[in-house]
Amino acid sequence: MRIGILIGRIGGVDGVALETEKWIKVFRKMGHEVFTLSGQFEERKLDPQFETLVPEMSFFSPEGFWGQKKAFHFPDNNLSELLGHINFYADLIGNKIIDWAREKKIDVFVSENASALPAHLEMGLGIKKAIVELGLPTITHDHDFYWERGDRYLSPYPEINQIVAENFPLRLPNVFHAVINTYGKDTLQTRFDRESVVVPNVMNFDLPFGEINETNINLKRNLGFKENDYILAQVTRIVRRKGIETAIQLIHMLDDANAKLVITGSHSDDEGNVYYNELIEQIHELKLEGQVMFASHIIKNNRRQTPGSKSYALSDAYAHAKASTYFSTYEGFGNAFIESVLGKCPIFVNNYKPVYWPDIGSKGFKTVMLEDNLITDKALEEMEEVIHNEKLNREIGEYNYQLGKKYFSFDTLEEKLVELLDKAAKFSG
Repeated sequence: MRIGILIGRIGGVDGVALETEKWIKVFRKMGHEVFTLSGQFEERKLDPQFETLVPEMSFFSPEGFWGQKKAFHFPDNNLSELLGHINFYADLIGNKIIDWAREKKIDVFVSENASALPAHLEMGLGIKKAIVELGLPTITHDHDFYWERGDRYLSPYPEINQIVAENFPLRLPNVFHAVINTYGKDTLQTRFDRESVVVPNVMNFDLPFGEINETNINLKRNLGFKENDYILAQVTRIVRRKGIETAIQLIHMLDDANAKLVITGSHSDDEGNVYYNELIEQIHELKLEGQVMFASHIIKNNRRQTPGSKSYALSDAYAHAKASTYFSTYEGFGNAFIESVLGKCPIFVNNYKPVYWPDIGSKGFKTVMLEDNLITDKALEEMEEVIHNEKLNREIGEYNYQLGKKYFSFDTLEEKLVELLDKAAKFSG
């Protein structure tokens, strides 16, 4: 098949972009040709044979940004201008998709969250226009939905709310839904009587990850730690739902000067730095200045390693960690959990909603699990055992790795994509 990927941005480190890259790799491994149409290609040059830029599809384009601003953030009294803008650029984007699909002889579309979340109204409506015009079977990869975001996509204009309700998620006879968790599947069935296939986020278990090697062997030293210090890794962005304050509290409760918490996220992740400042205050009050490090300056999402460089990848953080802390309160899936599994790094986790137990924890992973981020005496004792018992630490890492390979590998993704493409093929046939 000739598969056409439709996405607002690709190449960066946001969850949608990362999973799309994995889908593309597996589609190509299956023998399909994959073409990508995107509003933004981050951190790489375009491959003109397979990649096409449509700037208006970018979330940060003047067109998309202005539409979001006036529809949701800073509305004014000129509704007709807003609706005219949305319709004009939806048509423009739709026509560009149609022309591209005809030129590339696309057999099936894959819409990457653009038909699920109204983060770019014009793009979502443009994709709908192209699907209706061409009649192509379409897989919508639905990562999250507007009702999961509180009031973020609630407009003071009833007309805008009607557009959102009617088009997100897209519900057409030739649309087949892929969701990332059981909650999404149940919600689509309950709200819209729409079937879907749960496609979990996955990792490539065939590549080395989280291993100590020549390029990362000096990570602890370059972080300023001593040889007998040990690292707990918080490999997440700095946003409130990640529960980083619980990881800091854990360092305090361990009451061990050799315990170091390494947070890889940047304060720039936290809009307004309100949460970041709260964490700084907590560190100060607990006198943990020497034990909690914000390390985004040295541990990068995408390392560009050069001789003599002192920057590291996320994989290197897992390699040196005794355990990872993942005390999120809410996640759509939880890539950092699977990363920890891939890196054979034991995990201290909160039973985050709505996904952890139904979709991940119930598979049998060995973790120290908290409820409502409460560190009980029993949990603390179990964590200390995992940290200091090296044999147990290795056994847990290996056990979780084998379980992760069974449930969250590229082989799992391939099985799910075969199922989705079969549905699409039956429609087009």
